[in-house]
Amino acid sequence: MKRFILLVLDFFYQPFAKLMPLQTFRYLACGSGNTAMDILLYYVSYHFILNESPIQIGFLTVSAHIAALFMAMIVTFPTGFLLSKFIVFSESNLKGRVQLVRYFMLVGICICLNYGFMKLFVEYFHIYPTIAKILTTIFVVGFSYLTQKKFTFKVKAGA
Repeated sequence: MKRFILLVLDFFYQPFAKLMPLQTFRYLACGSGNTAMDILLYYVSYHFILNESPIQIGFLTVSAHIAALFMAMIVTFPTGFLLSKFIVFSESNLKGRVQLVRYFMLVGICICLNYGFMKLFVEYFHIYPTIAKILTTIFVVGFSYLTQKKFTFKVKAGA
């Protein structure tokens, strides 16, 4: 599967070769696919699974737009890690478990950023939840790329 994904990505990279490095293209392609899946899963979860209604978990009430965020993440966390590890940042020489722990920490920070931006956009700026999710994604993706490149999947010098 890895070989097939790389073959497809490298084929479509040719027109972009003068605009960006291969790694950046792979990140954008894999990240865009995972993000599109995240937004689709969010939309389906919010509108059709949760019916735009909050859910009650014990004594805690979770709004539908926040619950949908976590529902989508159940799928996109593992796919995002695997694409990053094996397709985008495959030259990283950190151990897989170190990468996973760092990726988990990064996702934790991104969850907080997603939560904060969603609360801000939906509850304070009154932006429609799906549009708010798209805006949130733009901010979080930039942060995530830099963190993955420089921390989660970095290449250790001399290793």
